[in-house]
Amino acid sequence: MEDTLSSQLIYDGRAVKLRVDSVRLSNGRETTREIVEHSDCVAVVVIDENDNTLLVKQFRKPVENELLEIPAGGIDPGEEPEEAVKRELREEIGHMPRKVQSLGGFYSAPGYCTEYLYLYLATGLVLSPLIAEDTEAINVVRVPIEEIPELIASGRICDAKSIAGLLAYLNRFREKQKTD
Repeated sequence: MEDTLSSQLIYDGRAVKLRVDSVRLSNGRETTREIVEHSDCVAVVVIDENDNTLLVKQFRKPVENELLEIPAGGIDPGEEPEEAVKRELREEIGHMPRKVQSLGGFYSAPGYCTEYLYLYLATGLVLSPLIAEDTEAINVVRVPIEEIPELIASGRICDAKSIAGLLAYLNRFREKQKTD
C-alpha cells in the first residue's frame, strides 16, 4: 500500500484528467505518481451468424496509425455497462445484439491509468444504426474467427483490448468445441 499525502489536478480534459499524487511508500520513502483518470469503458467481441467477428478499422492519432480493433467505448454517466455495449454497437457497427454475455474485464494500464474495461460477447445481430458524431470514419471489417490468431501473431491486431478480448473469446470458443 501507498499512503497518499496530497493530490494535485494538473489537467481536466474532455476524455481524461491528469493528477499527480504525492505518496509515502511502505519503506517510508516519499515519491510521486502521475495518474490518468479515465472513465470505465466496454469492449465487445462481436460474432455474426457466419462465425465472423466484426472489427472496426479506425485512425488512432496517438499512434498515428489505422488500427483494427474490437468495438469499444465509454460508459456514459448513469449507464450500465450492458446498455453501453448496445449503444456502442449501434453507433460503431450499426447493429444491436440480441444476446450480450460477460467475458470478464481488466484494467487497461494500471501502472498509470484508472480505466477499467468490461469485456463482452455480442451475438444475434439485428440491423439498428445509431449515428454518433465521432464514428463517421470507422469502417467495419468482417473477419472469419479462424483468422484471428494469425492477425494477432502478425501484429495486424495490435491493441491490448482487442487481443485480450479476442483471446478470451477464442479460449471460450475452443473449450465449447471440446465439450460439443
